[in-house]
Amino acid sequence: MPGLIQSIERSSAVLRLLATGPGRLRVKEIADALGLPKSTAQSILRTLVAIGFAEQDPRTARYRLGRGLLDLGSTGLDANELRARALNWADALASRSGEEVHVGALRDGGVLVVHHVFRPDDSAQSMDTGSVVPAHATALGRVLLAYQAAAAEDVIASGLDAYTRRTPTTRQALARALAETRAQGWALSVEGWQAGRAGIAAPLRSYGGLVIGAIGISGPVERLCDTRRQARPALVDHVVAAARAISRDLAGP
Repeated sequence: MPGLIQSIERSSAVLRLLATGPGRLRVKEIADALGLPKSTAQSILRTLVAIGFAEQDPRTARYRLGRGLLDLGSTGLDANELRARALNWADALASRSGEEVHVGALRDGGVLVVHHVFRPDDSAQSMDTGSVVPAHATALGRVLLAYQAAAAEDVIASGLDAYTRRTPTTRQALARALAETRAQGWALSVEGWQAGRAGIAAPLRSYGGLVIGAIGISGPVERLCDTRRQARPALVDHVVAAARAISRDLAGP
């Protein structure tokens, strides 16, 4: 049986100490209490601060528990912040792909559209920000469900409604779509939600690779796909590049 991971044990001990300590603690106090080299304690604290699990008072240099611990049951990032982080890259993606761009996050079994960039032409379009789209039938949703097994089970349990003849409506069909998404790192939905339209999406990752959102493009099937109804490689590259850039910002230094 593999041994325990020492760095996780030590990080857990630091958190427990901060939770029980009287007020804020100095690095030396933490190191002494746990029998750690000061440099090791400092490295652990620096990481915990970066992910929001600890906070440091800039005046006294003392540490306490961070607000990020309160967000363990959620992504720790609200819709407005996700939108703000994705704003510039979403605009650039629309310009490069020539298609409309959506940024979404899971909400109550569906995908909440937190940001929408219009297709860069003069055609009439309506704003989708604030709307909720079906997770199992869209590329955005498939990306999110592919990396959140519990959410996928909830969606299956609530029933997989058919929006077109190509919507996955069985556990097996959805499982295949999600497995394909994980294998290639991005999702394609061809007429899964609306006839004649397709979507390409990729995951937005936060600390440690946690998927907290998705960004994607959508448009007519003939523009997003080739004659075999496969995603056009150049468009996939644009979407994946935008997702990676946003993820770098979300994960921090």
